[in-house]
Amino acid sequence: MRIDSHQHFWKYTPEEYPWIQADWSIRRDYLPDDAAVEWDLCQIDGCVAVQARQTLAETEWLLGLSDRYPRVKGVVGWVDLRSPEVGEQLARFSTHKKWVGVRHVVQDEPDDNFMLLPDFQRGISRLQEYNLRYDLLVFPRQLPAAIRLAKNFPNQPFVLDHIAKPSIKGGLMEPWSRDIQELASLPNVYCKVSGMITEAVWKGWNPQDFKSYLDVVCSAFGPGRLMYGSDWPVALLAGTYHQVYNLVREYIAPEGVETENAFFGGNAVKFYQLQ
Repeated sequence: MRIDSHQHFWKYTPEEYPWIQADWSIRRDYLPDDAAVEWDLCQIDGCVAVQARQTLAETEWLLGLSDRYPRVKGVVGWVDLRSPEVGEQLARFSTHKKWVGVRHVVQDEPDDNFMLLPDFQRGISRLQEYNLRYDLLVFPRQLPAAIRLAKNFPNQPFVLDHIAKPSIKGGLMEPWSRDIQELASLPNVYCKVSGMITEAVWKGWNPQDFKSYLDVVCSAFGPGRLMYGSDWPVALLAGTYHQVYNLVREYIAPEGVETENAFFGGNAVKFYQLQ
């Protein structure tokens, strides 16, 4: 299967999606039928739907979408990992075969060491018994905490979203590059090549802007731990789905068919155990 490992769906209301700013063009509904047009153009078979709200209701809603749309192959939802009731929350969704992972919007937490707090780590410790993966959504300043978290749980599979959102617009490489290499040295961590164009100059980027960042993550993680993600529809702020796809395909294609197949699906299928 060719898989987009990172997509969002929502029925938009300003109350439920306050992070979508008033002047952004994505203030409308985005559902799998909308994405299917893009998938067909790029020969994508399906996707992993990732949470965009920190509510149990959204996890349930995304799982319901996956029931209705076969091309939604997996769901990365949200549970309150800090709650004493996290076990009950995990059990609530555990019977759904397409529930594959959990994410918390750590990038918005004011404490850069939020992931190292005892209650959060207690929640992380419960994921393995439900065979769930964890998506790391962080900014570069939070990578040291991500490294420590992944070291603390060597048997828990993690995946880094959006290559940790380096300042591509500003051309900043360090300490992001060093931290990426340290994180990638841990075999339980994968990386999504996603979310890059929204870290560049919106509508004014060119493929060369991303080469040094792609060089770092591809060298650090290698062909077996990288996966394609569009970050659609958020990516529409800076470009089209097809532009995102072509940007990474043109970079990966010279590595050969085997690497391309792994990047555009095989690694996501393996990591999330998609069916």
